[in-house]
Amino acid sequence: MDIQLINIGFGNIVSANRVVAIVSPESAPIKRIITDARDRGQLIDATYGRRTRAVIITDSSHVILSAIQPETVANRFVLSREQPDN
Repeated sequence: MDIQLINIGFGNIVSANRVVAIVSPESAPIKRIITDARDRGQLIDATYGRRTRAVIITDSSHVILSAIQPETVANRFVLSREQPDN
């Protein structure tokens, strides 16, 4: 099993194999997802007090907040997939 990790900012790392979506936090449905995850105890805030710019949703229904742009997270995701296996 090949584990690929993505840096989501400030030294925080997420397993790329568990990511379902990387979205912007601006829309009302995403804000509801964040609120619901907080109520369930499945919200992980990795922003270090900064503004949330990306919301990462995992296959285990965890919601991760990141302070870097969704495009940056997605680019790191793609780059980790393109790297040859060692």
